[in-house]
Amino acid sequence: GVSTDPERRFIEHLCDPKKGAKFFRSDSPEKIVYLESVENYSEALKREIAIKKLPRKSKQQLIMN
Repeated sequence: GVSTDPERRFIEHLCDPKKGAKFFRSDSPEKIVYLESVENYSEALKREIAIKKLPRKSKQQLIMN
């Protein structure tokens, strides 16, 4: 997801299931595994979409680097 404060957003996902993604209701996250900075919100959304379209293997490579 896109956030200006990833740590705060992560805590929201953990503490308030109504504010977090539905995915986290059944499988609680343990930690943030990947962060990336971009110039602005628009670029962040474009990058998020691009990452979501990647195959699983490519996503795993991202978090391993």
